[in-house]
Amino acid sequence: MARLLIRSGRVISPEDGLDGEMDLLIDEGEIREIAPHVSAPADEIIDAGGQIVAPGFVDIHVHLREPGGEVSETLESGLRAALAGGFTAVCPMPNTSPVNDNAELTRHLVRRAEELKLARVFPIAAVTVGSLGGKVTDFEALMAAGAVGFSDDGKPVKTATLMAEALKKAKGLGAPIIDHCEVPELSAGGVMNEGVHSRSLGLPGIPNNAEDGGIARDIEIVEAAGGRLHIAHLSTAGGIQLVREAKDRGLPVTCEVTPHHFTLIDEDVTRYGTNAKMNPPLRKGDDVEAVLDGIRDGVVDAIATDHAPHAKELKSRPMAEAPFGVTGLETALALGLMRLVYSGRISIGHLIALMSSKPARIINKPLGRIRTGGAADLTLIDPKLEWTYSAAGGRSRSRNSPFDGWSFQGAVTTTIVQGRVAYRR
Repeated sequence: MARLLIRSGRVISPEDGLDGEMDLLIDEGEIREIAPHVSAPADEIIDAGGQIVAPGFVDIHVHLREPGGEVSETLESGLRAALAGGFTAVCPMPNTSPVNDNAELTRHLVRRAEELKLARVFPIAAVTVGSLGGKVTDFEALMAAGAVGFSDDGKPVKTATLMAEALKKAKGLGAPIIDHCEVPELSAGGVMNEGVHSRSLGLPGIPNNAEDGGIARDIEIVEAAGGRLHIAHLSTAGGIQLVREAKDRGLPVTCEVTPHHFTLIDEDVTRYGTNAKMNPPLRKGDDVEAVLDGIRDGVVDAIATDHAPHAKELKSRPMAEAPFGVTGLETALALGLMRLVYSGRISIGHLIALMSSKPARIINKPLGRIRTGGAADLTLIDPKLEWTYSAAGGRSRSRNSPFDGWSFQGAVTTTIVQGRVAYRR
């Protein structure tokens, strides 16, 4: 493995208290030295002057579609998109075909990622067999095979009894239960946020209380049963307040938000059509502002993409029939910079923590840090680089992004995984 020297970058690692111009020496997949000037010989030198050297980003919520959905994405295409977005590790959700509810499939995903030598893969396994809401899966075997958490993603854990059982089982293993919080009876048939825009388009709506009710149920259960609850893709003002209050009570509750939920509003469905159809749906402006406030004041623990690729023929269906979801790996950083950092809402260090050390902590991995002896997973960012996103030119196999054609400032230039340069812009 080549010895790599990164010179003169602004090294930012919030978890390690680093923010300053430094050199990094990397050897055998580890960071060997961090200093204002490193004089050791190297096989390759990267001049990072004017760039930010951040810990590799960790995305704890992606859909890579393999197995069963390769028409929309493969493990390889999804991981290449991850690298282009600066992600050195991703957590694929289990709603594949078949569902990742067994150790054999979990091991296959981990082995396949190791063979590809792209980004790291830490699978999220199903809470229940087939994600059908019946029997709980074998958590111990799944974690031994490489799973880092459990979710019936795309649908909530079906009953309060099942959620309590899952939380108790996962507690002994130190793993989170990641829930898509939703009351299906309230959201059934809905395709976008319930409100003036759904009514003007004649589309069935999904009300805020469908999500808020699911969050409230889960918080009540974790308070009684213990364990660790992680709320996926939170999108409502009510949800932010519920999590804030749970944290104030000291409950083991974390949450993530997505770039599309803190950037777009429900009115944007009229502009982007099915490429703005996701679940939970884009919400009203007041909800977006509440999410932004939650990011700023620390209620939100992580930014996750919920990268959900769909082939053109699927997203080309009428709004009521098209699947939920948008791609997000290659635009996440740019949207975070635009909406959060350059707007003055949070610091660049806070954004980096939300995309690296904080999500790594949720899945119990010693990543998202820059420290001597630590893993050499790094993301280099040119904060001034101006560029325009082209979905057609992206690494994902799918093109379902509402951000196609958007212009941005700030881009990933290099992604390093275990000391290997895995992506160069």
